Amino acid sequence: MTILDLFRLDGQTALVTGAAQGIGYEIARGLREAGANVVIADMNPEVGETAASALGGRFERLNVTDPGAVRDLAARLDGVSILVNNAGIVRNTPAEDTPDEDWRAVTGVNLDGVFWCCREFGRKMLDAGTGSIVSTASMSGLISNHPQPQAAYNASKAAVIHLTRSLAGEWAGRGVRVNAVAPGYTATPLTKRGLETPEWRETWLKETPMGRLAEPAEIAPAVVYLASRAASFVTGHTLVVDGGYTAW
Repeated sequence: MTILDLFRLDGQTALVTGAAQGIGYEIARGLREAGANVVIADMNPEVGETAASALGGRFERLNVTDPGAVRDLAARLDGVSILVNNAGIVRNTPAEDTPDEDWRAVTGVNLDGVFWCCREFGRKMLDAGTGSIVSTASMSGLISNHPQPQAAYNASKAAVIHLTRSLAGEWAGRGVRVNAVAPGYTATPLTKRGLETPEWRETWLKETPMGRLAEPAEIAPAVVYLASRAASFVTGHTLVVDGGYTAW
């Protein structure tokens, strides 16, 4: 076996949430190219079906904020050995003006949804004695972004990073690894508003040492690595992919 063989995922089944577009789609594409069978779980059936077809994968409609729906999907899908929690939303509202429903919406998708998926699919991985979970956190879980206000998003991503550590500690001895990636500013629908706001865009680019945003395809290799046997002794880790933003 060569070192490159360790990155192969042949015969494994990977479920990626929020994979119809953006970072999630590129993650699913990367996993597929590494040999995995891919299940795209997303709220948008039209875009999701198209994405699944393009990758030769399977689409499942899923609202990650509904624990019952997550439980049902986990019961129907056998053999999922890789789970990627990628579904996420943001609300750019000043903290003092944040409506209750905005806070609940953001934490519902970004934190609760991650836990529901980890719990249900993790239980089956534990029964099988093997599995790898990778969650899309964010550099926002490590720093406080500016100039845009996004307290709920930042808090939810910080929680994902610590949830990753907690689950890794609980499950490491039972064959299941749990890691996360923390992307910096990436050109996706989630950052569209920021890119269209001159002050935000200027600050993002100025404070990223590499002077640009990431492309979604630049996040995917980190996930493939963490999901693969190449990272067999890595668990509880958050791999930052931010163009150097958090280095300053």
